[in-house]
Amino acid sequence: MHERIEHYDVVILGAGAAGLFCAAVAGARGRRVLVLEKANKVGKKILMSGGGRCNFTNRVVQPEHFVSGNPHFCKSALSRYTQWDFIALVERYGIDYEERAHGQLFCQNSAQDILTMLLQECDKAGVTVSSRCGVGSIEAAGDSTGRFSVSFDQGPDTEKSNRSVVCQSLVVATGALSIPTLGGSGIGYDIAAQFSLPLTERRAGLVPLMFSDAMKSICERLSGVALEVEVHCNGQSFTENLLFTHRGVSGPVILQISNYWYPGNTVSINLLPSLDISQWLLQSKRDQGHSLLRSLLAQKLPKALVAELQTLWWSNDAERKLADYSDRRLTELAALLGSWILKPSGTEGYRTAEVTLGGVDTVGLSSRTMEAGGHDGLFFIGEVLDVSGHLGGYNFQWAWSSGFCAGQYV
Repeated sequence: MHERIEHYDVVILGAGAAGLFCAAVAGARGRRVLVLEKANKVGKKILMSGGGRCNFTNRVVQPEHFVSGNPHFCKSALSRYTQWDFIALVERYGIDYEERAHGQLFCQNSAQDILTMLLQECDKAGVTVSSRCGVGSIEAAGDSTGRFSVSFDQGPDTEKSNRSVVCQSLVVATGALSIPTLGGSGIGYDIAAQFSLPLTERRAGLVPLMFSDAMKSICERLSGVALEVEVHCNGQSFTENLLFTHRGVSGPVILQISNYWYPGNTVSINLLPSLDISQWLLQSKRDQGHSLLRSLLAQKLPKALVAELQTLWWSNDAERKLADYSDRRLTELAALLGSWILKPSGTEGYRTAEVTLGGVDTVGLSSRTMEAGGHDGLFFIGEVLDVSGHLGGYNFQWAWSSGFCAGQYV
C-alpha cells in the first residue's frame, strides 16, 4: 500500500444527483474536479427513484414545496436554476419523459437516462468520477497548495490503496441518513461538526407511518387496499392515494404528511374528499332508504375497508336500513368518515424514508453559493442540508439547483 498526493481545484464528496450536477457545472467552468463516491456504483438513488423512472423535477416548483427551519433559504437557488433549465437539459439529450399527476415529470424509459446524461456532462467537462472511495480524514490545509486535504482509500477491500488529494474547494454532497442500503450515511453531518457548523435535528421524512394499537390489526387485514383520501396534520393537508400495509399506512398522501408529523401527533383522514358526506348520506336516506349503509358506502369505498369501518362505528346497526337512521346519526357518521382520527406510533424510519428532514443548518451558509460562512471553499449541497422537498420531484430539483449554485463558485 502506498500514498500519493494529487491536486485538484475541486473535490466533491458524493456522486449522487447534487454531486454529479455540481461537478459538471464546475468542470464546464474549467475547474479540475474530482468526485469521490464510497459505493461501488455512482447514482444508486437516482436509479431506484420513481420506481426506476426517476421523477426528476416538477412543472410547478415553489418555496412552499420544501420543508426547512429557514424557509427562505431555498428561494435563491430555486430561482437561479429552475425546473425549466433542467427540463431544457433533458430535452437537449433527447430523453423521453411524461407528466403525471400534480406536475410530476418522469423518464418514459428508465432512470438510467438521467444518470447517463449527468455522467456525459461530467465527461464533457473533464470531471474525474471515482467509486469505492472511503473518505478517511479531512483537514484544513491552509497553505499555497490548497485549502483542504482529503485522505481516502480506494478499491475493493482486498486491494485498497491510500490516496490523498489537496483542493481549493471541497463540496459535501454526501446525502443523508435515508435508505442506508443505497449508501445513506451521516458523514456529511460529521464534516459539518468538524468545522463547527450547526446542525438541526434529523428525522425520517417521506416515510410510511406505523401503528401499535388496534389499528395495526386493521391495517394488516387491509394490507394492499388503496384509495384516494385527504389527510391533515399540523395545519398541512394533502389529497392523494393512501395504501394500507401490514405495518400501517403508506402511499403518496402518507409520505407527504409524514414530513409534518411528530411523535404523539394524530392525523385526520377524510375518506371521501370529493363529497359533502353529510349531504350525500341524508340525500341517500331519502332516495335509497331500503339500502344498508355498508352497501351505499361500498359504491365509493373498497368493500374491505367498509367492513372494518362498520365494525368500528355502526356494528350494532349493521342490518338497519338507511331510512331507519336518524338524520343526527347519519351526520355523526359523516363526521367520522370525513375526519377519521388516527394516532401513529412511529414511522418506518430511515430504512424506507425517501429523505432525511433536518441536517446542516442553512443559517451558516450562503444561499447564493452554498458556501459555509467562515470557511472559504467549503460547500454543502443537496439532501445533507436542512432543506427537504415534498414528494413529486422536488428533492431532485433541490439537488440540481443547489448543485448549480455551488458549481458556479467552487
